[in-house]
Amino acid sequence: MISFVIPAKDEAESLPRLHGELAAVADTQDLEVEIVFIDDGSTDGTWDAIQAISASDPRVRGIRFRRNFGKAAGLSAGFAEARGQIIFTMDADLQDDPAEVPRFLEALDGGLDVVSGWKRTRHDPWHKVLPSRAWNAMVSWATGVSLHDHNCGFKAYRRAVIEEVDVYGEFHRYIPPLARARGFRVGEVEVHHRPREHGSSKYGARRFVRGFIDLLTVVLLTKARHRPAHLFGGWGLSFIALSAVLVLLWLICAAGGWIPRARGVIGWVGGLGIGLGITFLAMGLLAQMMLAVGGGGRDQFAVVERIGEPDPED
Repeated sequence: MISFVIPAKDEAESLPRLHGELAAVADTQDLEVEIVFIDDGSTDGTWDAIQAISASDPRVRGIRFRRNFGKAAGLSAGFAEARGQIIFTMDADLQDDPAEVPRFLEALDGGLDVVSGWKRTRHDPWHKVLPSRAWNAMVSWATGVSLHDHNCGFKAYRRAVIEEVDVYGEFHRYIPPLARARGFRVGEVEVHHRPREHGSSKYGARRFVRGFIDLLTVVLLTKARHRPAHLFGGWGLSFIALSAVLVLLWLICAAGGWIPRARGVIGWVGGLGIGLGITFLAMGLLAQMMLAVGGGGRDQFAVVERIGEPDPED
């Protein structure tokens, strides 16, 4: 079975057509599907539309939030409800084209575990496109997972990915890097992006602030989750080494009487750098101790399959 998980916020006008297009793709491709709509605190007739669609199609189920909790919460609720072995996520605003579903399935059949959509040609205002492209480049550089469009909500996952990766905050944008860190294979396909026909975008500039904080968290989780002392210790030793050079320069200046106005600044910066380096070292050691005490080493690997049974007498 294939599950479509679709959060919706004030998308009453879009849902009937979206359902019709998904149903047409399923019938044409002879796919066993279910569609899970999540009403994320809508104030229009979104829930009424979901109820009407579900009454006409038993493959459709709905979840209604008491208030707006955000896209990550909607996806988490949908993932918990989904029963399929392949799970699609997509936006409810009709900009994601259901006709692209077979291309995602082809990529999964080719060996990928996560397939992300790439909107090469976007039908959005330039003040959304340019910041998004800069953001995607930064995320690719920071996480080591090179995707053209991390922000694209049109994605397909094998069920195992969803079962291993938690989604909260703004983490729905970072499922591919988190999945790659667990050993899953991540790729992308170019998708057709359609202009918005109804309503307006629900995302503002604040998402970049929240997303940046979560990006730092993702980098720590993927690169230093089981060895924080290495990461923070490396930063600390780097600060100490550079600061020691500054302090040595300050001592030379003090002994020779050179650059009298800069001597105090150099010494002050050097001392501050050494203090910062020691702080990073302490943070790394403390984090490593907390990890050891908390048994964090149990989650260092991901098992894809097993063969053979253990001897019960051992």
